[in-house]
Amino acid sequence: MNENVNIDLRQEIKEPENADKQTKDDVTGTENPNPEKAEDEGPTLQEVIKEQATEDEAPLSSTLTLRKILGGDILSTSTIRHQIWLFLLIAFFMIIYTSNRYSCQQDLIEIDHLTKELQDAKYRALSSSSQITEKSRESNILEMLKNNEDSVLKIAKQPPYIINVPDQ
Repeated sequence: MNENVNIDLRQEIKEPENADKQTKDDVTGTENPNPEKAEDEGPTLQEVIKEQATEDEAPLSSTLTLRKILGGDILSTSTIRHQIWLFLLIAFFMIIYTSNRYSCQQDLIEIDHLTKELQDAKYRALSSSSQITEKSRESNILEMLKNNEDSVLKIAKQPPYIINVPDQ
């Protein structure tokens, strides 16, 4: 098979033997020795190479079907070129969304930490308040005065007097 292809390529590359029978091909601009034979054989090697070497792609048809989407026809180079700014915008929004989510998670972690710290502070304040209330009761103060003999303070045996001052 490869030998046949090589032979065909060599035949097309060779200079034609009959220069008087040569005519120019309108499509490729090359000279064909037998114009009748060229029509029957199909495209020449140069035509095939020109066809494959073009950088332009076939334009998409106006109908968009599921088969074209699943087949990948929608991802052709021209479509990507036309929509590159949309893809960049989507990528930018994805980065913003990810960073915003990370920031929110960090804020939630800090809020939980501060809430626990506040609750601990409230428990300590309540505990301190109850200890102060316990120590400031009258019975505890009297007991402390009895135990501490240095104190000059004593419990009164008579009720206090009320002194009325007349208005002048």
